[in-house]
Amino acid sequence: MDKKNALRAGALAAGTTLMMLLMSSPALALTRDDGDDPGTGLSVIETLGWFVIAPIAIFAVIAGLVMVLDKSHKEKDTTTSNIRTEADAKA
Repeated sequence: MDKKNALRAGALAAGTTLMMLLMSSPALALTRDDGDDPGTGLSVIETLGWFVIAPIAIFAVIAGLVMVLDKSHKEKDTTTSNIRTEADAKA
């Protein structure tokens, strides 16, 4: 990469970083907004339960239901098991 492209990429990265810092300044405010009524914080166990254990449990339930209710068993498939793909004719 030549110097011109490197300078262009650096200027773009610096401009993007500056804009992100300027736009995120309200997120760093220490004062509360009008009507803001935060609840009590979550404990470590509650946080792990909601954001780790609950999604894994939901995934496991959905995967279990899909496996149990799967209707594509080989012994029930009578239409494709009788089809022969090789020709019987001899040339």
